[in-house]
Amino acid sequence: MSTNPTVGKVILAGAGPGDADLITVKLQKKLRIADVIIVDRLVNPDIIDQYAGIDALVILAGKQGYNDASVSQQEITALIIEHALNGKTVLRLKGGDVAFFSNVLDELIALNKNSIPFEIIPGITAASGASAYTGIPLTARGYSQAVQFITFNPNNYYSPERWKSIASSSDTLVFYMAAKNITDLSELLLRYSRKPLTPLAVIEQATTGHQKIHITDLKHCAADFTGIEFSSPSLVIVGEVVKLHNDFNWFRADENGSIFHELAIDKIIN
Repeated sequence: MSTNPTVGKVILAGAGPGDADLITVKLQKKLRIADVIIVDRLVNPDIIDQYAGIDALVILAGKQGYNDASVSQQEITALIIEHALNGKTVLRLKGGDVAFFSNVLDELIALNKNSIPFEIIPGITAASGASAYTGIPLTARGYSQAVQFITFNPNNYYSPERWKSIASSSDTLVFYMAAKNITDLSELLLRYSRKPLTPLAVIEQATTGHQKIHITDLKHCAADFTGIEFSSPSLVIVGEVVKLHNDFNWFRADENGSIFHELAIDKIIN
């Protein structure tokens, strides 16, 4: 890494899936000392309000699929490098986990190329947050022994052989970036032999006070979800584990957006 004392440092960090209380203690400390914070679109603003230093320069630099007006990865990378070369401590804050379906590789390559020191702080990815806050374990004895994390959008291409492997598996399938094309996804899984009555859940804005859960199965997905515009971010879970939601769904928000756990309270009282 760089031995130039005028070069700053870059922290690549995950801000979690939405609930501001789910960030790590380490990230809280780094937010307080960062000179420049470059923030993704999906980061909860409360995180910045609560933990950023009062003198920090906060730059909103969110990317958004299907939106040509959003900030490009090239522009974000250039901002990171510019401020770090000016001796600043730069915190690049991403929604979810820093390395789950993000462009962290582009940023890492640029940092190495410019001999800028960096560190990586993990965060709770959307799949873990949605799983926990919907009572849908991604693996569970008797339901699923493995889980696959997959992206699905018009820019993806998977061969018929890959779709057959995905669809014929008994694994839980977690699809990122799929809600806008949910009917296409369900049709592909049916075409390549996933069982028609396999449960499917779409979770909007998981872990936040705006969380919504929509449940159907592959056979009825097109009829149930046609015309619905799911808010971003949304995550899709496909598999037998979705059936567990009815028994173990604990999360909801009151009118003020606070969280409580009725199931746990009942168990303590009884």
